Amino acid sequence: MKLVTFIRKGSAEEELGLLRGEGVLPLREAGFSFADMNDLICRSTKEERAAMAAAEGKALPLGDVTLLSPIPRPMQDVLCLGLNYAEHVKEASGFSRDAFGLEVSAPIFFSKRVSFSQGPDAPIPAHRDLTAQLDYENELAVIIGRDADHVGEAEARDHIFGYTILNDVTARELQTRHKQWHFGKSLEGFCPMGPCIVTADELPWPPAQRIRTTLNGRLMQDSRTDCLIHSIGEIVSVLSQGFVLRAGSIIATGTPKGVLMGAGGGRFLQPGDEIVCAIEGIGELRNTVE
Repeated sequence: MKLVTFIRKGSAEEELGLLRGEGVLPLREAGFSFADMNDLICRSTKEERAAMAAAEGKALPLGDVTLLSPIPRPMQDVLCLGLNYAEHVKEASGFSRDAFGLEVSAPIFFSKRVSFSQGPDAPIPAHRDLTAQLDYENELAVIIGRDADHVGEAEARDHIFGYTILNDVTARELQTRHKQWHFGKSLEGFCPMGPCIVTADELPWPPAQRIRTTLNGRLMQDSRTDCLIHSIGEIVSVLSQGFVLRAGSIIATGTPKGVLMGAGGGRFLQPGDEIVCAIEGIGELRNTVE
């Protein structure tokens, strides 16, 4: 099933729903009560989720709602993978060997500070006072569904609630200037997600979905999510050896080649640019820089 957070036209109240074709079935009206998506992820049972998937009722037309990020307020900073597609490693190294000329023998982890995540059609702030090298990164995001503590790669699948699309927006010169990636990844508005969470049972294991990005209609990124250097199973297992991956944790698994820092010519995102991040089976995340 596809889970969304939304508001109705004329309302400011956030609600949970099921994305059904061109409509949204409100979960509350279908008899399910959760405070927010974090509460649903952490507290819902397998039986409740099966009942949700089978729920019937009158759906609201998409034109009558605004889809938000499925998790507008993540419980923790987003955990991220750097340099996790082979071709992206090459383009990143070409942009800055000092910052990205790394041996990718083990997963490269960093965190992305997120107090609020905007959703589809919400603006990405340009932060022109801080950056002239604004870039996108289309990533498959993994959402942990139950605490993972010292799990093996073969067990990782059992701890995954679902998947969404995350645009890991980045200020490149901040990323390289500060000799670490946290600040350049963490400016306000740098974590659009959506349009929904697809539950893990809806996609193959491991997910082998086409991942594409367009910039103003031009195809920039085109790969598959099974081209990861370090698999989702490995990522979950490695992280869980050192700390408990709590339910609700979000892991961004890395971006394929085709980001602007690898394109040459000094072209970076400008106000008015439209970025569409798409992953097969999940949908499209469309945002415009302002």
